[in-house]
Amino acid sequence: MVSSMTAFASIEESGEWGHAVWEIRTVNHRYLDISMRLPEELRALESGVRERIANCIKRGKVECSLRYHAAAALDDLAVNTRLAEKLLQASTNLPLTDPAPINPINVLRWPGVIEKNTPDLEQTGARLFKLLDQALQDLLDNRRREGEKTGRMVAERCELALQQVGKLRTSVPEIIKSLGERYLARARELDLEPERGRLEQEVALLAQKLDVDEELDRLETHILEVQRVLTDSNPIGRRLDFLMQEMNREANTLGSKSAHIDTSNASIELKVLIEQMREQVQNIE
Repeated sequence: MVSSMTAFASIEESGEWGHAVWEIRTVNHRYLDISMRLPEELRALESGVRERIANCIKRGKVECSLRYHAAAALDDLAVNTRLAEKLLQASTNLPLTDPAPINPINVLRWPGVIEKNTPDLEQTGARLFKLLDQALQDLLDNRRREGEKTGRMVAERCELALQQVGKLRTSVPEIIKSLGERYLARARELDLEPERGRLEQEVALLAQKLDVDEELDRLETHILEVQRVLTDSNPIGRRLDFLMQEMNREANTLGSKSAHIDTSNASIELKVLIEQMREQVQNIE
């Protein structure tokens, strides 16, 4: 099954345990690269988050973030009175001629004045992990939907490439024959009568130079392998990337052996199709 490396998922939930928002985005990368942003009080969950992501995603750059606010009743509000007193004392010692009255709310907003309750990692972590699993499932569904579109595009290009290979197989013998006849006609225009054996030798050398059966066989094999790999359930991106390189090499060889407009056009068309596939393969897991 083809899976894209580009996707985004977000999930939000509130409860007695608090309010949480998971956001996960993935983009192209040669290997699996996971980066995350967690609240400081939930840093202990990082290894579990990383393990869950690695179990679902095998390739791509993953950015995972969690925004969390613990639920707290007003009677549970803990104030660091010692820090608040120091802030008030420091403000009165400032060399100001006509200071404005101090707003207590501004004092409470100072970092550390209101002490955050440390969440129960076992209970809260279980809830957050369950929510993360839902976000990862949404992400995988998005990657698969995008991957199906990419897979269909690559499969269509494979069919077009096979058609080009088939045309070349049938046209190369005709091209060699027409080139031999052209050489003979040109010699007659110059009032030359080449020896029959010499002419056959030149045509044989030309046929050897234009012989692309091996390249066509290898190219067809690679295309069929791409079609097979597209049905594999494992990550296939790196395998497809390698096959694109091999197909491009064979197409270049066809172009270098070209001595006719038809083979040149077929080689160019194959290169265009392979490049279109290669661009899409870069996004496959």
